[in-house]
Order: sequence, then C-alpha cells, then structure tokens
Amino acid sequence: MDQEGAAEDSYVDYCPWDFARGASSAQRAAQAERQRALTATGARLGPRCFVSTAAAVFADVLSLGADSYIAGYAYVTGEVRAGRDCSVNPYATVRGRVTLGDGVRIGAHTSLLGFNHGFAPEEPVHRQPLTSKGIVVGDDVWIGSNVVVLDGVTIGDHCVVGAGAVVTKDLAPWTIAAGNPARPLRDRRGPTGPNGRGRSDGPDRPGGRSRSDEPGGASRAADPDASYAAGGAGGARIRTPGAEQGDALAEFAERARTQAAAVLARCWNDDTGRYADRPGAAPTVRAHCDAVEIADLLLGAPPEQMTAVEHAERLRVLQDPASGLVPELAPGGLPGVPAAPAEDGWIEDGAAEYHVLSVGSALELLGSRFAHPVHAVGRMTASQLVARLDALPWGTRAWAAGAWVDCWATGAYRNRELEKGTSGGTGGSGALEALFGWLGTRVDPWTGMWGTASAPSEGRLQLVNGYYRLTRGSFAQFGLPVPWPDRVVDTVLAHARDPRWFAEGRQNACNVLDVAHPLWLAGRQTRHREDEVRAWAGEQLASALRKWHDLAGFGFGPAGEGGSGPGREPGLQGTEMWLAIVWLLADLVGTADRLGYRPRGVHRPEPGGSPAFSRPGQRPS
Repeated sequence: MDQEGAAEDSYVDYCPWDFARGASSAQRAAQAERQRALTATGARLGPRCFVSTAAAVFADVLSLGADSYIAGYAYVTGEVRAGRDCSVNPYATVRGRVTLGDGVRIGAHTSLLGFNHGFAPEEPVHRQPLTSKGIVVGDDVWIGSNVVVLDGVTIGDHCVVGAGAVVTKDLAPWTIAAGNPARPLRDRRGPTGPNGRGRSDGPDRPGGRSRSDEPGGASRAADPDASYAAGGAGGARIRTPGAEQGDALAEFAERARTQAAAVLARCWNDDTGRYADRPGAAPTVRAHCDAVEIADLLLGAPPEQMTAVEHAERLRVLQDPASGLVPELAPGGLPGVPAAPAEDGWIEDGAAEYHVLSVGSALELLGSRFAHPVHAVGRMTASQLVARLDALPWGTRAWAAGAWVDCWATGAYRNRELEKGTSGGTGGSGALEALFGWLGTRVDPWTGMWGTASAPSEGRLQLVNGYYRLTRGSFAQFGLPVPWPDRVVDTVLAHARDPRWFAEGRQNACNVLDVAHPLWLAGRQTRHREDEVRAWAGEQLASALRKWHDLAGFGFGPAGEGGSGPGREPGLQGTEMWLAIVWLLADLVGTADRLGYRPRGVHRPEPGGSPAFSRPGQRPS
C-alpha cells in the first residue's frame, strides 16, 4: 500500500466513527475479515460495528451491540459485553468482567479493570489468585480520558466521569463525578447535589423520575456479589443479590444457548418451509417471528434454516399493501387476506394486530423493516382515534383495550421509522399526540391504570394485563414516564398475590410477563415497595428456571382466560416469552447480566422510538 493509503488506514484506527461513511472498499474488506475472525472465536458483533485491526482484542467473551466500535491500540480482554452506540477510544483498556449499557463513551487512555489481584501478606502477589466482581456501566454514560474504574464498581445511568478520575465506589444515576478518588460533584439534571434533592418532580408525579430517565435503563448488577447503586432522586442504596441465584441464571443461559438450535429445528417444517409453534401445529406468522427472536437472544444470529435476507423477505411479503397489516397465513402457508375494514379504516383482526408488533420486531432484528407503512394507523385522524379509544371496552375487557392501544402505537412507531417527515408517518395530523393526551387525561390516579376491574370476584387480571399491553406500545416504546408509578406498583403487587394466577403450577407466560414488565417499568421511576417487588421477582424467577424442557424450550403454561395461549407443551411462543420474562425478573432481582442476553425485540427494555430517541444514520435497509 502506498503512503497515502497507509495514512488513511491509520485515520480510521484513531477515528472509527468515520469508517461507515468514508472507508475504502479495501478497508471494508479488511474490516469484514477482522470481524469474521472474531466471530469465529465466539464474538457477537452487531450491525455497523467496527473493531480496529490495530486493537489488541483477546476476549474470552465479546459482545458489541449495533453501531459500537473499538478503536486502534485499545486493549480488551476477559468478558466484555456492550450495548448499542458504545465506543472504546484509542489506547483505552477494558479487562476482566465488564458490562456496558447503551451509549457508553470511554475516553482515550482510560482503564476499566473488572478484576483484581489478591495481596494477602503471607504470599507474594504473583502467586495469589485473581478475583472478579465485575464492572457495570449503565446507559448514556460518558467516561473521560485517563479515568481508572476499579473492580466491583457500578456506574448508574446518565453519569459523567471527569478526566483523570479514579472510581472506587458506585455512582448513582445522573451523577457528575471527578477526582482521585472520584467524588460526586453535582446532579447532571440541575444545580442541586448528586442525589437530586430539591427537584419538584417527585417519584409519584406523572413527570417524576427517581431511578432512571428512560424505561430502558441498564441491567442492574452484572455479578451477584457486586453492589448495585439505585439512586436518582431518592439517593443511593446498596444491595447484594444472592450468589446462588446468579450462578443458576448463568447455568440456565448456557444450557439454553447450547440447545437453541435444536429448539428451533424442532419447530421447522422442511416440507412447508415454515415454522410452527410446536411439532404438529399449523404454521403461523408468529412462530416465525418467535424463532427469529429466540435466535437473536441466544445465538446472536438468525435461525440457521435460512439467511437473514431470506428470513426478512419471507416475512415482508406477508404484509397487505393496502392496510399495512399482516394477516395470519392462508392454507398452504400462503400470505393471508385481510378482512374488510371498518368506516375508520381499521380491520378487526387480533392476529393481524399482534403481527404489527411481532413482524416489525423480527424484521428489525434481521436488519430490515416493513415494505409498506401501516396504513390502517397512518390514515386514522385524531378524531377517529379518540372515537375508537372512547369505544374500547375499558370496563369489561381492559386487556383487549390495552392490546389495541399497543398495536396502534406500535404501528405509529413503525411508520415513523419508515416514513420520517411525511404526513402519513404516525397517523393523521396530531393523532399520536391525541393518543398520549387521551391516555394522560383518562388514567385513574388511584390505580395508575386505565379501565376498571369488572367485578371483585374476577380480580385485577384484565386491568393489569391491559396495562402491560397499553404501556408497552406507548409509554415504554416512546421513552415516556408512566403516570402515578407508586399506584401502579400497589395495584400490580395486589394482583400478583392472587393464587388463581400465580400459585406454583398455575403461572403462564402471559400473566407473569404482564406483572413483571409493569413492575420493571414503574421501577425505573420509583423505589416504592422495592423489597416486596424484589422478593416476588425472586420467587417467580426460581419457578421459571424450572420450566425449561431440554431440547424443546419453554411451554407457555396453563391456558389463560378464555382458553388463550398454546398450552403447556414446549413451543416457540412459550420459549420467546419466558426468555424475556427471565430477563425482566432477573433485572428486578439484580442479576440480569449473568444471563448474557438482553431482549431486543417485542419485549426489549429500551425505548423504541420518538424524536428524543432517534439515532441519525441508523435506518435499517
């Protein structure tokens, strides 16, 4: 290579953020070969990652989310897991057990040392064992140059660590810290102290946040022996989850990963070229989507039955171009035909409504997207939307009402991603704003929910399950705080004590998920009854881990209300849902990072889309 070419190679080593837009074909080929070599050793690299050939990467475990990079002359060893949009800049050192959330920036010459040497006086240091509690860094964290972070430290979401700091203790979310040893200077959100006291937004106000400013904060403690700082407006508290449950999670995750290919192959039919939920069942759209999600969670790759492009095209052709919905498969596995629309353009079809969620998420995981906007959403005016919201069965079937909101809001999100800047992207003018306005004025401040329990004898099943579906597609997906989080926790915990749904042997995936997610979502804003939440999650987590069937996955569980759900036999739906549930429960307990996976599809913890969370240049093909 001539001198000019060598200079260009050196530039991308030091400035990897310019690789995507300015790399030559030779540089791209070299980077592809670099990533092939890393993945051959077990590394998991998301789309648009960059790992400099000049970086010393000798990790036992390496996982990088989309749009993350390791610059030249960085030194990376041990077990390193990073979310999306993370950067390890030149000459940085990341060693030992280190877990990074999304949007973590690590400055040049900084060291994250997730291990330590023993130094008892009776033996020379070089003869003493290494120990590792691990380092956990939350979402949206900036660590400046020449910083040292020591083993066992947790840095909460949204922190900023000044250049030259030596971090020896946990930092609560939103802390700006500096010095040796690092000390909190102030809260990033305002002029008050690092715990944010004096702010007007309390944890139980609709706009208040006291743990993290996003529903999708980082996993809590990577190691059960490592401490966890849960702070924000309420200050920091330390807790140490039990080591035994953390070890059980790690063993379960390894077992599931080892068997994932067999679980998927069991539900694939070579004759039809389709997935069924379980052997002998009819092929369905959802089964294909569940297969994609399971493979992404456990294998970091599409199911081996087809390439990613083939999977995506198989799903894209199922979308009805007129409505934008995806009906269930027709006999023979052909694309289905939607029913006739109502006056406002909506099509009453429960399967097609859920496919807005499942197909859209599967395509995103495959690096693709819908071929058409969800026109049934995009063409609905604000007045039509409000009329439909008013007519939903909030008093008798809050679950169905919440599911409709989930579908409509998810369709609006998908349209935003597909057609940003167009009038039809998110519904007729003002429709998305009308949705959140309607929800904000209809929420019950006594329960934190929408709708009512139809009768005391029926409990809160409809109310809480409807809340999960509604908030998943709206508040969680658009990164907005839920109203009245303390009341939500009260209502959900009262429901979680109902033995009809949560006694051992009576739990199904739907009912447990619909409690775990609301507790997790509200818990991003409040620590109300935190010990009770953690205790319930720990009990359900221990029960969930026992439900895995070797080489078959999870069964959904006993039939839900009205006989819903695929039943107890292991299948793709049960496996996909319980894998997400296990993560949520483990995160509530504080051990989610022992799993080594994080949901990225329908049940992902991160916000999906709003102008505040859009990432320039990150549009799928």
